[in-house]
Amino acid sequence: MFNNKNILITGGTGSFGKKYTEILLKKYKPNKIIIFSRDELKQYEMAQKFNNPCMRYMIGDVRDLDRLKKAMYGVHYVIHAAALKHVPIAEYNPMECIKTNINGAGNVIDAALECGVQKVIALSTDKAASPINLYGATKLASDKLFVAANNIRGARRTEFSVVRYGNVVGSRGSVVPLFKKLISEGVTELPITEEHMTRFWITLEQGVEFVLKNFSRMQGGEIFIPKISSMTMLDLAKSLAPNLGVKIIGIRPGEKLHEIMVPKDDSHLTLEFDDHYVIQPSIIFTQSNDFTCNALGEKGKPVKIGFEYSSETNSQWLDAKGLLEMIDA
Repeated sequence: MFNNKNILITGGTGSFGKKYTEILLKKYKPNKIIIFSRDELKQYEMAQKFNNPCMRYMIGDVRDLDRLKKAMYGVHYVIHAAALKHVPIAEYNPMECIKTNINGAGNVIDAALECGVQKVIALSTDKAASPINLYGATKLASDKLFVAANNIRGARRTEFSVVRYGNVVGSRGSVVPLFKKLISEGVTELPITEEHMTRFWITLEQGVEFVLKNFSRMQGGEIFIPKISSMTMLDLAKSLAPNLGVKIIGIRPGEKLHEIMVPKDDSHLTLEFDDHYVIQPSIIFTQSNDFTCNALGEKGKPVKIGFEYSSETNSQWLDAKGLLEMIDA
């Protein structure tokens, strides 16, 4: 579906944007891939690797609606990956996080509607479910904006959906590269926030493939959530460095002990498919929407009331071998 199409990625110089670009170029023949981001150095560095004639690099910020509109003219598909993501930094700089993650989301929606984009998928996070930190709260607001955007499109063709997943192994800011760096420096202990803390884990390639497939699945208004594995932070540290000790440093500002991707309060809206969940919109766009059967013909069924998809009670768990295979991948 991406052959001869124009695709725009906000925050495209990040880990996700680069992997998404790599896979698009490998599997499809897009007409244009537009990398929209605000860091000229990262764009320059990315252009050294991805210099296919279809590549376009546009300096811009999602806070700037006019620039977004210029970038989206003639675009078929948008992946909204731009965000301020660092939990403690968001706690210390709340308005900056709000300007990018909430106001920026609104600008992406307005630009997509005005420019006639066909489909938009916004990337979310497990921290948006039952949030306790500012970053999670802004991403929950962003999710709500993208879902509700389907209710204001009128006769326009644009469809909006959200993909929510957990921590990406090896991405910038992830604990895995931090631990590997500390190990290479010869530390005797790895810092652990809390030994019982659990997190969802996914590889960058798995995340990209999930987003790609959801462009085919989506009808507009869904929050797509993959079924992925959990691991405790203590097991993660021991998997990477079984001979090193650990030092408990305490939970950082805004951190949760366990992550949730489907909260209990959304269980009445949640459908289970073979490899993913879908949270249906709480508002009705048209009477014809039936999310139990997606655009690929895959069938889903309602979960039990009170169901919660949590990294603590997950049925899928990573062991040391599984983690190392994910890192190698």
